[in-house]
Amino acid sequence: MRASVRYLEHKHGLAQGWHRWVVLAGIGLVGAGLGGCTQLQQLRTRMLGHGAPAKVVVTPAPAPATLPAAEDESPPPSLASIVNDQLQLGHYREGERQLRRYLQVYPDDGAAQAMLRQLTVDPEQALGHASRPYVVRTGDSYSTLAARYLGDGGRFLILARYNGSANPSMLRVGQTLRLPASRLASAAPPEGPAPTASATPIDASDAAKARRLQDESLALLRKGERTQALERMDQALDADPHLPAGGADAASLREQLVSVYHQRAIVLYRDQQLDQAIALWNRVLVIEPDFEPATVYRARALELKQRLKQF
Repeated sequence: MRASVRYLEHKHGLAQGWHRWVVLAGIGLVGAGLGGCTQLQQLRTRMLGHGAPAKVVVTPAPAPATLPAAEDESPPPSLASIVNDQLQLGHYREGERQLRRYLQVYPDDGAAQAMLRQLTVDPEQALGHASRPYVVRTGDSYSTLAARYLGDGGRFLILARYNGSANPSMLRVGQTLRLPASRLASAAPPEGPAPTASATPIDASDAAKARRLQDESLALLRKGERTQALERMDQALDADPHLPAGGADAASLREQLVSVYHQRAIVLYRDQQLDQAIALWNRVLVIEPDFEPATVYRARALELKQRLKQF
């Protein structure tokens, strides 16, 4: 019995000792974790020698050699593109750069040389200091004014610079410009209103046909067939562009038709089908002489047509 008790006490003592060893080992591990950085530094010092740690010298990589800028080998834009996209919009510096590139490829292009002179010459010296005021009217542009008063629509740029314009494409009706007085004495008289389609006399049969077609158009409109009514009104005005409107409904159909003509002309103008666009605006102005958008756009189309001929 006593032996058994001693055996149990001995076993219990071993268990307590094992427990204390585990606790102490855990504390030691924690201490090792806290002191690990210090011990690691001491180990590095012993390996590298006493004193300050060795410095690591990093040699920077040599900078890559600067390559020369590649020359722009693409062909220069066309002269028309330089005029329309740069000079006409007032981008004078970029326009001059592109003009010089263009002349390197086409040194004998007289139009490009003349445009460059307009861009670089002093406009006061070129056109004279004395000037007279001019009030801008509907349909005016620097090109049309240059054609009228300087004898060459292509001289729009020097006239725009003479007036300090930062955007030669922009002119407002009622704006006052300077025109060189030395040029006015020999200039042609101001042009009258923009010409419209030929007003050839309509014979009785065509006039009767036009009235009949207009009546049919109104009948279709009353039935709710607006598209067919517009087509029939188009036929009536084709037979007689001067056909008087027969009441408010006829006037409304004519206004819609004029708007359709104008939109078609704008599309043709943007596609540079200028003759067809001008013909449509002529027709608009015969039907509605006071339709200002057609007057303005028609003048632009005529100006662009003249400019393209110069190139």
